[in-house]
Amino acid sequence: MSGPQQSSPSLVLVVEDEGLVRLMAVDMLEDAGFTVIEASSADEAWTVLQSRSDDVGVLFTDIEMPGSMNGFALASRVAECWPHIRLVLTSGRCRPIACEVPDHGRFVPKPYLADQLLKAFDQARPI
Repeated sequence: MSGPQQSSPSLVLVVEDEGLVRLMAVDMLEDAGFTVIEASSADEAWTVLQSRSDDVGVLFTDIEMPGSMNGFALASRVAECWPHIRLVLTSGRCRPIACEVPDHGRFVPKPYLADQLLKAFDQARPI
């Protein structure tokens, strides 16, 4: 598997409430050469972004999560506040169509392979 392209962002915020799924995603991304920070909910991710938004290049978030907002709401807020952050959403239950994903982001259905995830990162709205 190849590493991030020269123009690809190197810091990814992975937001996933299921610990084993989050660990799998983190391992895939780190193996591909990305630096990863993690959050177990959209609320936690929002807190992280308050201090690290300039560093984050990609938000990779599950859609269905507990807390005050789901992945759609998080992605919409991120697109509004930090338009430089690429958006990639995932879910094992819902299948949004492209126009439902905020700010020209991408959707990757679960379960996903590393190649599918990396392709979505490449296709997400460029910075």
